[in-house]
Amino acid sequence: MTTTALSSDVPARGVTTGVVRLVDMILPGDTNHHGTLFGGVALAHMDKVAFLAAARHGRAPFVTAASERIDFLAPALKGELIEATGRIVRVGNSALDVEVTLVAEALLSGERRLCTRGHFTLVAVKGPGTRLPLPSLPGETREPPATELHMADIVFPPQTNHYGTLFGGDALRMLGKAAFIAATRHARAVMVMAASDRIDFRSPVREGEMTEMIARVIATGRSSVRIGVELWAEDLLTGERRRAATAQFVMVAVDRDGRPLAIG
Repeated sequence: MTTTALSSDVPARGVTTGVVRLVDMILPGDTNHHGTLFGGVALAHMDKVAFLAAARHGRAPFVTAASERIDFLAPALKGELIEATGRIVRVGNSALDVEVTLVAEALLSGERRLCTRGHFTLVAVKGPGTRLPLPSLPGETREPPATELHMADIVFPPQTNHYGTLFGGDALRMLGKAAFIAATRHARAVMVMAASDRIDFRSPVREGEMTEMIARVIATGRSSVRIGVELWAEDLLTGERRRAATAQFVMVAVDRDGRPLAIG
């Protein structure tokens, strides 16, 4: 295999300015009877990424107050990737606007198309921990490196165990999904998981915290790709970040008969 060294462990690793990106797979349970992404699921993704962008910017509890008219321009199909990106575009005293774009991506061809775009207005809930006015509009947006996949999400109660922290099985599912998406984007081939080399859980992830998966190719072979994945947890009110888990997966490209397929 050809290898690439992992970057050093920096506490602020993965932090971007003014943008949050949620990437997910469109599975059968997310589709309607036409085999396309159900509109309600699309809106839920958009609202979630708007909330994450607002909370990360304002470091306060936010609620959605309104959204502009949202027109669906193109369908997203079962089996495709969906990428929701939220950017802060206006900041007031206690409210802000987030522009959210929803893009579908074909796994094998890499073809991308804009499905919809919308603006969400979120308001900071006043309380002892809410600092007003909100911080001013971010300046230059800092994007993650093109060689890394960044996937943000939030931990809801159904994903937690009896301790109120992220259930290990859900963490493994998130790590594996990030590895699959990173490998598929790299090879543009049908990828299957061949091995899970090592997974280390370093810190619990609490309910209500933001998670950010950072995945990148660390080695390539004739038909296989080794993916390194980091799971970062972030307290949305304080901004405190910690690396909660690390993992490595070996993904293999296969043909229609399930046999290894040369890539690259």
